[in-house]
Amino acid sequence: MSAVRLHDLTLGYERRPAVHHLDGVFEAGRLTAVVGPNGSGKSTLLKGVAGALRPLSGRVELDGLDPREVAYLPQDNGVDRSFPLTLEDLVSLGLWRRRGLFGGLGAADRTRIADAFAAVGLTGFERRPIGSVSGGQLQRALFARVLVQDARLVLLDEPFTALDARTEADLIDLVRRWPSEGRTVVMVLHDLALVRGLCADALLLAREPVAWGRVDDALRPENL
Repeated sequence: MSAVRLHDLTLGYERRPAVHHLDGVFEAGRLTAVVGPNGSGKSTLLKGVAGALRPLSGRVELDGLDPREVAYLPQDNGVDRSFPLTLEDLVSLGLWRRRGLFGGLGAADRTRIADAFAAVGLTGFERRPIGSVSGGQLQRALFARVLVQDARLVLLDEPFTALDARTEADLIDLVRRWPSEGRTVVMVLHDLALVRGLCADALLLAREPVAWGRVDDALRPENL
């Protein structure tokens, strides 16, 4: 298992910092929530850790992780639902770093995809066009894509927003198991009750770190 270390990290856009002077560690094999008010830099931080945004200064150390072992699910999933793609096509994209965009799928790959559909409760939906399913079903498929990627570091930005209660509960149960599988999970969340019930650690962010540590310590009333 690998930790993620931030060394005096500053991230921003067009030289304007959105997050600055972050030092700390996302502990290996743990669920960490990133919480804070709107505009506090939470999504920016995940982009930086994912490698989608280059630091203005400082660095992110992935402790030996290969970029192929990092899965990132942004809040805006960027899926064009008018594109002629099935859910199976979408999920199989989780294998592209291992197989290439035009690499064929072997029997083991198809088994992994079928297992991922089963894990998110979408068995039988494989051939459905992405434009024909509900938002909750699409989010389940995106989680299945993370599963087939088999990443050791999983970054999720508000993954449970606007979901029906059944889908939210199913996906929370899925995420809850990931640390026991050796995965490090960092999630942007806004529901503090969910953070306390699901996560081991929390980073309270307001462009700069306010508190970072075990959930009960980080989310003390005086910090909030």
